[in-house]
Amino acid sequence: MKTIGVLTSGGDAPGMNAAIRAVVRAGIYNNVRMLGIQQGYQGLINGDLDDMDVSSVADILHRGGTILRTARSEEFMTPEGFRKALNVIDVYNMDGLVVLGGDGSFKGARELAKVGVNTIGIPCTIDNDLAYTDYTIGFMTAVETAVDAIGKIRDTSSAHGRANVIEVMGRHCGDIALYAGVAGGAESIVVPEKDFDVEEICQRLLKGRNRGKLHHIIVFAEGVGNAYELTKEIEEKTGIETKLTVLGYIQRGGSASSFDRILASRMGMRAVELLLDGKSNRALGFKCNEIVDVDINEALSMKKNFEDDLYETAKVLSI
Repeated sequence: MKTIGVLTSGGDAPGMNAAIRAVVRAGIYNNVRMLGIQQGYQGLINGDLDDMDVSSVADILHRGGTILRTARSEEFMTPEGFRKALNVIDVYNMDGLVVLGGDGSFKGARELAKVGVNTIGIPCTIDNDLAYTDYTIGFMTAVETAVDAIGKIRDTSSAHGRANVIEVMGRHCGDIALYAGVAGGAESIVVPEKDFDVEEICQRLLKGRNRGKLHHIIVFAEGVGNAYELTKEIEEKTGIETKLTVLGYIQRGGSASSFDRILASRMGMRAVELLLDGKSNRALGFKCNEIVDVDINEALSMKKNFEDDLYETAKVLSI
């Protein structure tokens, strides 16, 4: 293994830079030429890549976003685009490729592995929607961002005696809403994995108001539906002023948490070790405080289980 490339693909996640740093420095430590590929698979198609040295990844451990930039490439999924990417890999004598991203990025890595390119996937997505791993890089930072916002919104909500719906990211996976709701002390948590009853939310709000509570926080995962309609319906049914806050992309930005920096560092180093051992088509994960690797096909086929126990805990503690 003489040359390894690294790219970031799909949505960015806090901790990507920490993972890039670990991959590059672990490779250089083992006398491997490291190539940084700009803008994901599209950059691979275009040959937009450069040699990376120790200084290339200096002072990026704490930074949000990705120094390699990221993009989604429809061209890569076409036969012609795929052939262009393979040609660039061949021209640069790339022996291995580390892909940072979510399920879509892993599918690209899997296709490359099918034609003989040694690939390793590192899970970087704030949604935490990959079933084979307990946590993905960026998830915990996104949760902390949401919890910080919940605390600030609660302050102003209490001052005005309002209810607040706070929309967080999560199209198909409600983990950000669940974790942020529990950590932020939300009275109601609405996620795509669970049916919700507007009447029950309103009853909780009114019961709290009747015992002197000045605020009510509803954390709402974006994939459930229209948060504006829910906000309007709650206000109409309860007569209590209800505001909506959409956190949006602030959940993707910002400095990665200590947890995500450590997770990214461990996974980045393991990715290089696996490539040096001749492994390919593997996805790194985190299970029981250990870094594990599984076949990418297995990783993508596993069904995500919602944490019902934590959801029930939230309901009990929010009475």
